[in-house]
Amino acid sequence: MRDYKKFSVWEKSHQLTLDIYKVLPTFPKDEMFGLTSQIKRSSSSIPTNIAEGCGRSSDKDFCRFLYISFGSANELEYQIFLSIELNFLEKEQGQIFLKQIEEVKKMLNGLIIKLNNAES
Repeated sequence: MRDYKKFSVWEKSHQLTLDIYKVLPTFPKDEMFGLTSQIKRSSSSIPTNIAEGCGRSSDKDFCRFLYISFGSANELEYQIFLSIELNFLEKEQGQIFLKQIEEVKKMLNGLIIKLNNAES
């Protein structure tokens, strides 16, 4: 069994989620059940799926959860882009989030490749 807290990609994605949650109260109140809720779900899904995957017994199962995390990162990336376009999020802050997301995606991809190569 793996300890998810020892994975730097989990640490980065957890910090990203915390950072995003801090700015969401500035979004329009009428987006509380719309975009704000979707951003909360997709951002927290990244570290959550890493943690869940760590509880699985095989590299193949772990990898499946990493793919889900990667999909959530893509979803979050679009939602941040949309938030910038709608002026719900300042462009500068949005760009910081987009860079963080890109870093998490690269780390996830690297871990996925490593696990897939280990199975070969």
